Amino acid sequence: MFADRAKIYIRSGKGGDGHVSFRREKYVPDGGPNGGDGGNGGSVIFQIDEGLNTLADFHQVRKYTAQHGEDGGNRNCHGKNGNDIIIKVPEGTVIKDADTDKVIADMSGDLRSYTILKGGHGGNGNQHYATSTMQAPMYAQPGQPAREMYVVLELKVIADVGLVGFPNVGKSTLLSRTTNAKPKIANYHFTTLHPHLGVVNLGEGSSFVMADIPGLIEGASEGVGLGYEFLRHIERTKMFIHVVDAASTEGRDPIADIYAINKELEAYNPDIAKRPQVIAANKIDAFYDGAEETIRKIRDEFESKGIRVFPISAVSGQGVRELLYYVYEQLKTLDQEPVIFEQEYDPETAIRLTEDAYTVSFDDKTREYHVEGPKIEKMLGYTNLESEKGFVFFQNFLKTNGILDELERLGIQDGDTVHVYGWAFQYYK
Repeated sequence: MFADRAKIYIRSGKGGDGHVSFRREKYVPDGGPNGGDGGNGGSVIFQIDEGLNTLADFHQVRKYTAQHGEDGGNRNCHGKNGNDIIIKVPEGTVIKDADTDKVIADMSGDLRSYTILKGGHGGNGNQHYATSTMQAPMYAQPGQPAREMYVVLELKVIADVGLVGFPNVGKSTLLSRTTNAKPKIANYHFTTLHPHLGVVNLGEGSSFVMADIPGLIEGASEGVGLGYEFLRHIERTKMFIHVVDAASTEGRDPIADIYAINKELEAYNPDIAKRPQVIAANKIDAFYDGAEETIRKIRDEFESKGIRVFPISAVSGQGVRELLYYVYEQLKTLDQEPVIFEQEYDPETAIRLTEDAYTVSFDDKTREYHVEGPKIEKMLGYTNLESEKGFVFFQNFLKTNGILDELERLGIQDGDTVHVYGWAFQYYK
């Protein structure tokens, strides 16, 4: 089965909680705190696997989770770190945020490994909170929570040149004759279900990568058939060889076919349609007569538009060498940098903004104020509000994070009640 798009769920590991414990040794009646730290949670990492060429495995397994960190123990025992989960993908896989469809990472070029979700840090044990005035802290820091999201994986093949055209025009035959690729070839109306890549070696170190893009059909840009899936594969190619059945062996008009395919490219992505192309007028070995007239009509129609036409036979090899050398010379004039999709969405930044968020609101019915949010909840998890030190820390937290300013902006007065999850306080300036 070939698949070039999949949606999966990923989650990093939660950090282990810090531990609360005290030394209980003989002859040490008032031992100090010795709670250990929690272990870090495992991260979610994508890596390129050269042996993969489809995303089919992701249609069987759709959930990938890293291991949680272990909680800390007594006697300063550090919890074990959780194991990372490494997800192997084929080169050319673009990772997108499922909610926004924005690019997170393009697994190609120099990017061979990418940590998309970092594991939560383990929490500090109570040994970290001992001071001269607080020698027996009864609280520890919880581990940071796991991070989760849905991502979409899209495979976009990496090739310098893409072979485009209707099904059964000879793209696979041309690829097999000119490269080391061995696509299945048959004379039938069904199209290749996945792209094949091959290296065209012209000798003396001259070469380029060519891909047989699955045959397009009219309406592909609107999702007809497997249109979207096929069209994704042309996004990295620098130029196209437009293969057409010049002999009309199936009664199709080669000129109309060229316009139809170019219309689909234009509808899918106008920038892609502007890339250079050359026409391979294939199957000249199948002509009984009229070959010169047909080739002349194709040339008259397209060479005036700057598109060269090469009559070829992918079966016999006639004209193929001239076509490939022309394509190679054209590639040398184009940008040599591979097409890489830039990052549009950073999960680390987005998640951090969410975790740092808080809300301050006023309830008209009860005449009370409410402070909530992940950042507040996390702070309460490692702050002992019943201790003097913890309460001072809490007040400084509200001040330094702008929460007191927000309360005053809403009109809070001395004696008003502020609710912070399960706690209620009276405000005095």
